[in-house]
Amino acid sequence: MLHTFVALVEDKPGVLTRVASLFRRLNINIVSLTVGRSEKPGVSRMTIVCEASPTASHRIAASLYKLENVLQVDDIGQLSHVARELALIKVAATPKTRSQVFELAEVFRARIVDLAPESLMIEITGVESKIEGLIQVLNENGDRILEISRTGRMVMRRGQHTSRVLEAMRVPGLETAEELKAEESASDSDELMAEEAGLRDQG
Repeated sequence: MLHTFVALVEDKPGVLTRVASLFRRLNINIVSLTVGRSEKPGVSRMTIVCEASPTASHRIAASLYKLENVLQVDDIGQLSHVARELALIKVAATPKTRSQVFELAEVFRARIVDLAPESLMIEITGVESKIEGLIQVLNENGDRILEISRTGRMVMRRGQHTSRVLEAMRVPGLETAEELKAEESASDSDELMAEEAGLRDQG
């Protein structure tokens, strides 16, 4: 079974080595590993896809969290999420066979990003099955694949907004409805207190 984990780690030397060593000690194969900058300075986002038993997810997440420089671990494979992968595929093509590859790329909603006298390069983005489908059709049609480069799976939760994200989404100077209500209530209270004070003075 495939498990997908997202880990936020400090952007420091040796973090990737520690993660790889952990999976070696656990005797678990890493299917794909993607690392890039996150929305926070000095913090990288690591997406790990591994193959393990269905009951191993909790043990893997706990082991990752114990590593130095690991800030947060999320077992995202069991949650509603969006997953994408990008692939570059270089195919041998002559002027006579280019049109067929162009048509195939259009069917898979891919695009040609490089054209050479004896080859062309296809860029495709989507779920893993879509990319595997294009590779399979290319092989079945006899198109010789020269190179393949894939990013690995990238995932993000659907609609999961933490308080930190909501705070970052706020427009400076724009008050929320709750804040406006609180201010109105405070203003009303001040007015009532002023009226009561005035009545006491008159009495």
